[in-house]
Amino acid sequence: MPTMADVARAAGVSVATVSHVLNDTRPVLPHTRQAVLDAIDRLGYTPNSLARSLVTARTRSIGLAVSAISNPYFTEILQGVEAGALEHGYSLLIADPHDDPAHERKVVQLLHERRVDGMIVAPSADPRELLAYLRRHDVPTVFLDRLVDDGAAPHFDQVCADGAAPTTRLVTHLAELGHRRIGLVAGRPGLSTTTERITGYRHGLAYAGLAHDERLIAHGDSESPGAERATAALLDLAAPPTALVTANNAMTIGALRALRERGLSVPDDLALCCFDDFAWADLFTPRLTAIAQPSKELGAQAVRVLLDRLAEPGRPARTVRLDCAFVHRTSCGCPEQLPNLPKGTTS
Repeated sequence: MPTMADVARAAGVSVATVSHVLNDTRPVLPHTRQAVLDAIDRLGYTPNSLARSLVTARTRSIGLAVSAISNPYFTEILQGVEAGALEHGYSLLIADPHDDPAHERKVVQLLHERRVDGMIVAPSADPRELLAYLRRHDVPTVFLDRLVDDGAAPHFDQVCADGAAPTTRLVTHLAELGHRRIGLVAGRPGLSTTTERITGYRHGLAYAGLAHDERLIAHGDSESPGAERATAALLDLAAPPTALVTANNAMTIGALRALRERGLSVPDDLALCCFDDFAWADLFTPRLTAIAQPSKELGAQAVRVLLDRLAEPGRPARTVRLDCAFVHRTSCGCPEQLPNLPKGTTS
């Protein structure tokens, strides 16, 4: 089995240079780096990660705790984390907390016991046990998508998308189309994403000069079945909404099921806008007007922030917010926007 010394001889460099190329510990000239990589490929050299971790006290692995199985939104985030980790030579250990605080604490402990260098976690609605464990063991951690109240002197870095302003945009757009009773299918209470989207909803009503009616907010628990029940409750009101905002992609599906059960069509009977764009949103009839979160970039950004933390443990904690995009389609009641055609052609 070839060794690092064999690679160094084949590339005509020192063993230290090979180590710098493998571990990204020091800049190496491009042609020298390529010579080392060519020698690795030619000899079939495989780094001994276990031996390296014993020397450096680093495993070059990241623990990722997100509810990717139960929440499809996190699947794209996971792809971003994986791409970012691989780009920097890190492997991933993944666990699904199922949005359960007790299970969340257990899976984070299991990841920590496997000596990951740091963690990226999408916290549950009640992360108290999680925070206590991470603080007690001083685990480098980035909270992803959902913010936590980290006290007056924040200890943890956080990466999320803006939640309030995009929701305000959806509400004001519906108000501009003439809707005066706009309902919200909100997420699980306790999540920062839920709080921010409710705040954005209320701001949207205020900007449009509409009165806030608490009965027009129903919690769908961030899941499709809950959203189906919440939408049904809104439709049962004496004065039901004429337009609806759903606060995540899973709840959009639940809301559409509830509308179908009532024989209602979108947007003829009820206009619909949703938070979270997803791959098939423009395949529905009508096509869904949505807020698109930069899911993959959120994941990749969380990796970068974590690596910054590992490189400089004493740096102040920071919160990084990424912008969302308004994707205008037809479920809001607007006509289809046709692409600009060359002169002399017809659609």
